[in-house]
Amino acid sequence: MTTMPFKPNWTPTARKQYDDLKAAAELALAARKKEGRSKASEQEGLFKQVHKCVQNLVNNPRHPSLKTHEYNSLPHPWDKKQKVFEAYAQNNTPGAYRVFWCYGPGRDELTIIAIAAHA
Repeated sequence: MTTMPFKPNWTPTARKQYDDLKAAAELALAARKKEGRSKASEQEGLFKQVHKCVQNLVNNPRHPSLKTHEYNSLPHPWDKKQKVFEAYAQNNTPGAYRVFWCYGPGRDELTIIAIAAHA
C-alpha cells in the first residue's frame, strides 16, 4: 500500500516549539564550528530527530519508526470527536520527545499540535 504525502499544518504552539528547537540547534552548530569540534551537540541531535519524525509523519503517518498510537490527553484542535495521535521522535531516552498530531483539517492534511518531551 502506497501512502500519499500529507500537507502539514502547525498549531502556533507546535510551530514555536519546532522553531525553538531549530534555533537551539543552529546556535549549537555555530558554537561547535567556531570551537572546531566535530561531534554534534545534544541540541543538534534532538532537532535532527524531531525533523526526521515530522518528515516521516508527513510522508507516511504509519511509518513503523514513529510507533504512532492514539493519545487521549490532548484535545483535538477543531473536532472533539476526532482522535489525536502521538508519534515518537525519540525512544528509550529519558524525557524522549514526542510529536502530537491529528488528521485534517483538509482531506490530505495533518496538523502538528505539539512537540514535547515525554513526561
